[in-house]
Amino acid sequence: MAGNGIANGALAAWFALQAAILTAGPSRAQETVPAPVPTQAPTQVPDPGKVPTPTSLASRPAPGEPVTRAGYFYVGGRYAKLGDKTVMIGQMFVQSRTPERVTQPYPVVMVHGLAQTGVNFLATADGRPGWVQRFVEKGYQVYVLDQVGRGRSGTNPEVYGPYDRLGTRSLERTHTAPEVYDLYPQAKLHTRWPGGAGVQGNAGFDQFFASQVPFLANSQQTEELVDPALIALLDRIGPAILLTHGQGALFGWAASDARPDLVKAHVAVEPSGPPFFDVQFRGGKEFWEKAGDGRARAYGLTRMPLTFAPAVRAPEDLIVAQEAKGPDKGPDKGPDGKAAEGRVRCWLQGEPVRTLPNLAKVPTVLVTAEASFHAPYDACTAAFLTQAGAKPDVIPLADRGLGGNGHMMMLETNSDAVADLVAGWLAGRVR
Repeated sequence: MAGNGIANGALAAWFALQAAILTAGPSRAQETVPAPVPTQAPTQVPDPGKVPTPTSLASRPAPGEPVTRAGYFYVGGRYAKLGDKTVMIGQMFVQSRTPERVTQPYPVVMVHGLAQTGVNFLATADGRPGWVQRFVEKGYQVYVLDQVGRGRSGTNPEVYGPYDRLGTRSLERTHTAPEVYDLYPQAKLHTRWPGGAGVQGNAGFDQFFASQVPFLANSQQTEELVDPALIALLDRIGPAILLTHGQGALFGWAASDARPDLVKAHVAVEPSGPPFFDVQFRGGKEFWEKAGDGRARAYGLTRMPLTFAPAVRAPEDLIVAQEAKGPDKGPDKGPDGKAAEGRVRCWLQGEPVRTLPNLAKVPTVLVTAEASFHAPYDACTAAFLTQAGAKPDVIPLADRGLGGNGHMMMLETNSDAVADLVAGWLAGRVR
């Protein structure tokens, strides 16, 4: 619930307690076994006593093809009584992929968004290798998680409470076919979903929708569970790069704030926003409106407290001011100095402005797609961070020659090119 939070002075103790619970809990691991990546599926099952033919040999990995090690483990979790049963709660599933030779100094931790799982990073909507494979090929060890209470981490309404899930139309409107609904000015620019508009019946959409899972209905509870789990993961694996998508950025901000020494960079792909309030799109000239009266993210970027300077005792200590209307207002101005069309008027801090000293220590980039529903407001998130002294880099994909993408860019036709752009930024900023 917006407005609920923990006083800034108790933040360090709270995270320490949660991380200790998660780290101390039982974990489970699978041995990492070298797994050759096949070039194609065998066309028939060979006779064990028969000398391999050229056809059966062709189904084997070619000499020099990358060999990776795959594994998984759980961070945290604790036993709890549920009636007459003993269950585990709070555990988080983490999948690992390691190249034959690691050439990058830090692993990449991929954190999925709302209603999704780590499957988003494994393959594209039309079956091509996903971002995990792309980064492994670049010499990175990669970890992919499923949020606590979701997917392979285990759903349990008896423990976690009510769940929700997105229907086909909700996903089409914002994730896969915004051009069909045209609810915001950039929507009609969407061209990158495989096989045309990503609607029910499109093969890529059908695969994507099959991957959808229930998620916790209480957004603040989600942060309360995932924040300490992600911190426990960093404590276990050591310094790492966070690559977050959508809702995943909430946990990325929290981990960067709690462990700025362990987060070597944060790639925030279309982070949850805009700061403080949610918006909803309705199309037309006045295409957006504020959703609800209370703050959706009490601390600007998150529902859970962050380390501000001067300290914030409660969310009400942060003064919120919306940008005034006018041709010369807003963080995203055109070349003539006037506010660009198709943008949300941002909510930022009013005076006195507080800084985010820990986030300022972490190299951060915001990646925004041309046709995504984030295009109207990601500039607000960048402005909030800049105002608080964090000064992130920004990568509008269209400015780098990658037009037509939507929110699910890791699944779209130019997914490799987007991953390469992110890897290029990392090469220049991570030390």
